[in-house]
Parts: sequence; structure tokens; C-alpha cells
Amino acid sequence: MSERYGEQEIKKLCEILYDKKAEDIVAIHVGDRTIVADWFLIASGRSVPHVKALCDELEDQAAAVGYTVKRKEGYDQGRWIVLDFGFALVHLFHPEERAYYNMERLWDEDGSVIRYTKEEA
Repeated sequence: MSERYGEQEIKKLCEILYDKKAEDIVAIHVGDRTIVADWFLIASGRSVPHVKALCDELEDQAAAVGYTVKRKEGYDQGRWIVLDFGFALVHLFHPEERAYYNMERLWDEDGSVIRYTKEEA
């Protein structure tokens, strides 16, 4: 990942998701294109219970290292959960919603999508 504001925080969130078996984890730096956050972090779970488990784990582990969720949406349905950490919006998707909304396509105008793998930690 290139050096940008919040890079270490994004790596930590990616590690938490990776350790909970999230799939297709990507980070997109959007700070120069929107005021809502500097980063979008996108990941998928295999099912609604898995998406909710990713959310629960991310909230717990992020709080343990000092990152606070300011707002959370979509948990009840568990098909697209958004967590607002201030510096990042984390989008946790059920595979069908992720394919339908295809956020990477919307935000990757300059090749800024970074695929996370454990080797990057």
C-alpha cells in the first residue's frame, strides 16, 4: 500500500478481517475524491451470519486498539453493513450485494484499489 494518511490503520483493519476469514479484501484511497472518508475498505463474508460475525469482530478488535465506530448501518439485515471509523468507511458485503453494487468499479478510476493479502501485513 502506498504511504497515505491512515495507511497503518487500514492495514490493521484488513488484518482483523483477514483473520476472521473475510474474502476479497480491498482498500481504496478516496480522500482526494470525497469528504466522507479518506479510505473505503470493502470485504465480503460467505453468508449473512459470517458478514455479521465480521462486523462484530471488527468492532471489538478495532476498539481494543483505539479505533471507534462512529456509526453503523445495515447490521439487522446483514447483507451490507457499513461501519464509519471517521478515517475509513468499512463496507462488509454478502456476495450477492457486493456483485450487484460493485463499489470497486465506481471508485477505481485511477487504479487505486489495493487488494489485501496477509503477505502485505
